[in-house]
Amino acid sequence: MKIYDSLRKKKVEFEPIKDGEVGIYLCGPTVYDVPHLGHGRSAVSFDVIRKYFKYSGFDVKFVSNYTDIDDKMIKRATEEGISVEELANKVIPAYEEDYGKLGVDLPDVQPKATSHISEMIEIIKELESEDFIYVIEGDGVYFDVLKFKEYGKLSGQKLEDLRVGVRVDVNELKRNPYDFALWKFKKDGEPSWVSPWGEGRPGWHIECSAMSYAHFGKGFDIHGGGLDLTFPHHECEIAQTEAAFGENTFAKYWMHNGFITVKEEKMSKSLGNFFTLRDIYEKYDPKIVRFMFLQTHYRNPIEFSDQLLEQSKSGLARLRDFFDRVQRIESNSDIENLELESFISKAKSGFENSMNDDFDSSGALGHIFDFVRSVNSFFDDKKLFADVNKSNLLDFLNK
Repeated sequence: MKIYDSLRKKKVEFEPIKDGEVGIYLCGPTVYDVPHLGHGRSAVSFDVIRKYFKYSGFDVKFVSNYTDIDDKMIKRATEEGISVEELANKVIPAYEEDYGKLGVDLPDVQPKATSHISEMIEIIKELESEDFIYVIEGDGVYFDVLKFKEYGKLSGQKLEDLRVGVRVDVNELKRNPYDFALWKFKKDGEPSWVSPWGEGRPGWHIECSAMSYAHFGKGFDIHGGGLDLTFPHHECEIAQTEAAFGENTFAKYWMHNGFITVKEEKMSKSLGNFFTLRDIYEKYDPKIVRFMFLQTHYRNPIEFSDQLLEQSKSGLARLRDFFDRVQRIESNSDIENLELESFISKAKSGFENSMNDDFDSSGALGHIFDFVRSVNSFFDDKKLFADVNKSNLLDFLNK
């Protein structure tokens, strides 16, 4: 099985840390609002990856978090006149409901950031002992990126070439513009926790390092997320984790799903091309939305449109019609028809070859549609079902 490793920037042979086992950590949502299409795509992409590992015989531990404390959470809770905890408790069920409609299985572990403050403090203490942090009075505790020589190795950028972007705080008191907050000191009206550096709350990046550490320890197989998280979030996760615990103490492989674009622009609220999953569910069955995601390789962008959804609707209908046709077969011979068995064997081989090539769901679906055409032609030509092993066909389709 080959996967594309975003760190090495090429396809590599997947070799788990422990034989027969896979540990996956997926960066989950910040729960300040209901999920949008981008959330759905990431959830479906890694749901497919998880399920294929299981199909291939691996024992999978899948962890995906909820970020339930950060600037967006505080801002939205203030706007609604409720606590941050109340906001999280209102929004999290929306994710579970909307992801469930997409056929996404619940993670094995679904940690909340606020439940892992102690692990965050432990990591920051390790960073302090290794002299990677500094304190800005009245502001917070910061990570000094210049002291981590490999900063930029995931995104492939050099510090001198980086631009301060939307998700990088501009603060003139920082030693370097790309230094990031590990701990933010308390402000009036904000949730806070006690720490050795003062009462406050965690920075965004430290949360996922702490949650993955809490549930996997030092080192696990795959860290996943959307492409937009590569920098700065995942870059900062690598820096703080490896600075605290040493090399090879974090994810062995990095996987990122592609963007959803509208008229070739990344979907965003500011551009007015933003769609929640619930917006789409009002017009289309969630299974059609999942099928739409699967028709494109998880790393490639999806150019979203109603036309694409209509195409997905037609494609899914063809598969459903075929499944119904097989189910309507009245006979079920114990004798295997060699021609039909060859169709199954060819489709299974093609499906697995595609999925073993960096989880190419688009190619895998192509083999399934070829199978459907072949079997339909067989039925149309023969018009005889006495020698059909219906169970074999259904077993293959249900897998």
